[in-house]
Amino acid sequence: MKKMAVMMMAMMMMMVMSEASMIEQTCKETPDFNLCVSLLDSDPRGSSADTSGLALILVDKIKGLATKTLKEINGLYKKRPELRQALYECSRRYKTILNADVPEAIEAISKGVPKFGEDGVIDAGVEAAVCEGEFQGKSPLTTLTKSMQKISNVTRAIVRMLL
Repeated sequence: MKKMAVMMMAMMMMMVMSEASMIEQTCKETPDFNLCVSLLDSDPRGSSADTSGLALILVDKIKGLATKTLKEINGLYKKRPELRQALYECSRRYKTILNADVPEAIEAISKGVPKFGEDGVIDAGVEAAVCEGEFQGKSPLTTLTKSMQKISNVTRAIVRMLL
């Protein structure tokens, strides 16, 4: 009985190690290993996901960050009226991420057409960079836009593994 319990524990530990190594192995192929591991470990689906599943988790992270950024933009309209035009352009960009890029990426990855998923993920990073440029060096959104670019780059690397 004791041997059986020890064997069960050993098998469970091997499964946990295997799950962790899937995330780590995948993240080693991205431009930011630490960010990748952090994002995937923070989602309970990560421990049992295949490469497509990991890509979809990261697309969800893009969606969450875009939603957070859009809320920040909406709050800044009241606090920083002198930035109205740049904020308007950023709002349009982040709505594009939420309404076009994320759905495109989810559908493409889910249907096994990763090239179109890659396009959506790349565009999310581009939209964030264009938003940042609207402020001509005085952006109150720099932290969020840089995060979007980094997450998009990590996600793109994982989506490319599916090609």
